[in-house]
Amino acid sequence: MALSSKFAFVILLAHVMWPTQAFPKNVAGIVYLDKNQNMVRDEGELGLKDVLVSNGRDVVKTNQKGEWELELTDKNSLFVIQPSGYVVPVNDAMVPQHYRVLNPTSGNPEFPLWEDTQHSDNFEALLFGDTQARGIKEVNYVMHDVVEECIGSDARFGVALGDIVADDPDLFDEISQGIGKIGVPWYYVFGNHDHDRGVKGNEGADNTFIKNFGPSTYAFQFGKVCFVSLNNVDFKDEGGYRAHFSADQVEFVSQLSDGLPDDYLMVLMMHIPIVACDNREEIFRTLEKREFSLTIAAHTHTLINAFLDEEYGWKGEKPHHLFINGTVSGSWWCGIKDELGIPHTTMNDGAPNGYATIRFDGNQYSIRYKAARRPADYQMNIYLPDDVSLSGIDTTRVMVNFFNGTSRSKLRMRVNGQGDWIALGQTEARDPANMKLFELSPLLDLEFKGESLDETLGWKMDYPSKSRHFWQEKLPSDLKPGTHLLEVQATDFYGQTFTAHRIFRVNK
Repeated sequence: MALSSKFAFVILLAHVMWPTQAFPKNVAGIVYLDKNQNMVRDEGELGLKDVLVSNGRDVVKTNQKGEWELELTDKNSLFVIQPSGYVVPVNDAMVPQHYRVLNPTSGNPEFPLWEDTQHSDNFEALLFGDTQARGIKEVNYVMHDVVEECIGSDARFGVALGDIVADDPDLFDEISQGIGKIGVPWYYVFGNHDHDRGVKGNEGADNTFIKNFGPSTYAFQFGKVCFVSLNNVDFKDEGGYRAHFSADQVEFVSQLSDGLPDDYLMVLMMHIPIVACDNREEIFRTLEKREFSLTIAAHTHTLINAFLDEEYGWKGEKPHHLFINGTVSGSWWCGIKDELGIPHTTMNDGAPNGYATIRFDGNQYSIRYKAARRPADYQMNIYLPDDVSLSGIDTTRVMVNFFNGTSRSKLRMRVNGQGDWIALGQTEARDPANMKLFELSPLLDLEFKGESLDETLGWKMDYPSKSRHFWQEKLPSDLKPGTHLLEVQATDFYGQTFTAHRIFRVNK
């Protein structure tokens, strides 16, 4: 090939491999009230002022005409931060369309907002932790175990707190289409099992997530609450990951906080609990300036309420509440299958799989955990032998697993509705029922008709973990022989009181 021909080939190759039009450094656009809800800015549809728009780092406010301008970051994505009193459109899976992922020819992005006809400072939201579906069979578990009972919920929206799938992003559409049948907008948080498996390192690990759900860092408002989703999974080039906030995210949270009214509650949502993040204090410094804040996570497959203080680097006047939600998948869909073919999948701390409902009243909140396919008032398990010998009463303890209990919960008990209430003390323990199930695991190694029993009956469970949502106390020593009724009352951090009973016998 002649030199001139080689040169021409290189020029041709350059036109094929690189776009002739580069991304602009700055992008401008408008946020407008889409009165007829057709997602097109028609004549007479005016811009909205003082609406926040972000590139995941910088936060700007629209002017009187609804106009904004931002620098385009390497993610090439922008999003509007839904203000209170408005909602963004959703797609057929009820995923909010609050974002734009741009290409060099996208033009100026326009964000439509609709009036929120149900606007109120008092509302509820649903929280799903780790649906973590491996294959369509477990997608179906999610639907039948949890989603179907949420249909008709009064919640304004829901959030899936990461690990939506188990290393198979191709299932995003299947699971989001199913969750969308609940009928409320559904937001998604990025988890460590939601990454693109063919990508090494952090760059591009969330590409499929972005394609399905939008940027993995974003925010939105309802009532007097601003919800902030942060992708805190930082994948390493050599494999594995760490819990970490990028410099852009730290700046985003800071600028967003500065743009919010002082009396707003700021709720950070992430997959890995903030206490595991190596630079959590950079986020804490912003939250400490606010009177009202809350952090929500999942990941651990346990129910935990922690009140963070100086031990964790928190320097605010009051401890910061971290709520680690229980998981839809429980213990990774392990455990013996029930009559519907769904594993009991009890979490390692003895709490049942399920989800949470969080209630907001202005900037105040309360959380209630809901066990999958169980009554709403099922909030604890009482452990006490069915039969107690008269001579052994003084050494017999009542143990209670109060699933969403915290160090600020109060538990008390009485027998036969008589006498004074007896306070139970908080303790650390492994769940007795979980331990019994774990001890049966060797039976699942056996085979039936050439197939191991764990495939037929359900997968083995891990060794139970220790948990702090246990309380215990000795039985009253003056009980007479006969059948007795134990009553336990549990009052949680929010003042909600739940009652459970257990019948037992005292034998001579």
